[in-house]
Amino acid sequence: MRHTRPLLFSLLALFLLTAHGQAQLLAPIERPLGAVTGVVNDTAAPVLDAVTDRSRGLVSTVQRLANERISRLDRLVRDNRAALEFDDQGNPAVRGEVIGVDISLEAIEAARKAGFSVIAQEQIEGLDVPTVRLSVPDHMPLARALKMIRALAPGEWSANPLHFESGAPASSATGTATGGTAVNPRIGMIDGGVAQSPALTGAIEQKGFAREAPTGSPHGTAIASLIAGQGIIKGVMPGAPLLVADVYGRDPAGGNAFAIARALGWMAQRGVPVVTISLVGPANPLLAKVIAAARNRGMKIVAAVGNDGPAAPPAYPASYDGVIAVTGVDGRNRALIEAGRALHLDYAAPGADMLGAKPGGGTSDLRGTSFAAPLAAARLAMLPGHSIAALDREAVDLGPPGPDRIFGRGLVCGTCRTRR
Repeated sequence: MRHTRPLLFSLLALFLLTAHGQAQLLAPIERPLGAVTGVVNDTAAPVLDAVTDRSRGLVSTVQRLANERISRLDRLVRDNRAALEFDDQGNPAVRGEVIGVDISLEAIEAARKAGFSVIAQEQIEGLDVPTVRLSVPDHMPLARALKMIRALAPGEWSANPLHFESGAPASSATGTATGGTAVNPRIGMIDGGVAQSPALTGAIEQKGFAREAPTGSPHGTAIASLIAGQGIIKGVMPGAPLLVADVYGRDPAGGNAFAIARALGWMAQRGVPVVTISLVGPANPLLAKVIAAARNRGMKIVAAVGNDGPAAPPAYPASYDGVIAVTGVDGRNRALIEAGRALHLDYAAPGADMLGAKPGGGTSDLRGTSFAAPLAAARLAMLPGHSIAALDREAVDLGPPGPDRIFGRGLVCGTCRTRR
């Protein structure tokens, strides 16, 4: 019986993932994700004819998650037109800004002559990745600007896309925690800021990489409590010092690729061996290069696969080579139906039927792969040498024998949740 749900989930996901991959090629830039809904619905229809009533519910949930993702991104850009626009891949990105990696001076000069202007040229400190950020010519849509600059100035050019928290709670930010300097932190987190909470009494050193950051947030506070909470929330590493990079603050363009890249550079400067990232977004050449540089320095990066369902595009940074991708399970060790996907999957960890700390005190119910990733990361940080092989030995196989697409190499930290 334990294999029925994962196999069914995998079958349904395969149909819907194929549909989504085709849909992205057809989606118009003006409303770049709108075409996905119809294709997902059309693909689901024949599947519904061949499955049980329970399967109908699963397909309906996948459809709903896909539709909600489309609506959420569309609404975000519409409500923040001054700061955001869609890029050429249909992803929300910083308005009027392109990023180049390893760009020659000649290419930058060619861009200037075409009407682009330099915002900044800098190395990502700690990782020595050279970047240039350019503003696009006045009134030029980002998608058109990217096409132009790729044609006239050789190099790796992209938008500066946003990344999103991959789980609840979702409420307004509040005051930031104070805890002094984190001496020799064994783990870092890139997320929203961490607020004051009686469950968090260890040193929490925070740095902002967005407007008005660091600012405490419910999401960041919950993540921190799962790692280092004491008392009402028992973290995996109670009282452990945390290094926190807030890439959101109160910035409508928070969570962008450049902010995350700079945050990883800071983690590398501080020598943090394990970093957890519960954010999801599209593939980006800057982040790919920065993550590769961090890994070459020995950093282990753990990332959530997101909560937009199996019809969503592959989640990044979880999908980058060498990043440890983590999904979530509920209190009965069933895969979360809303769990997204990555190009690979390493582990599952608790992601529902659990509590986390709220800003100011008290607890919140948590659900999402956001909350699985820090549990896996903290467990890895505790192992001698931060050994993946040792974590593999701890993993409990939940699906078909051996690694699979639903649970990866197995469940880690299965007893780590604070149950509600």
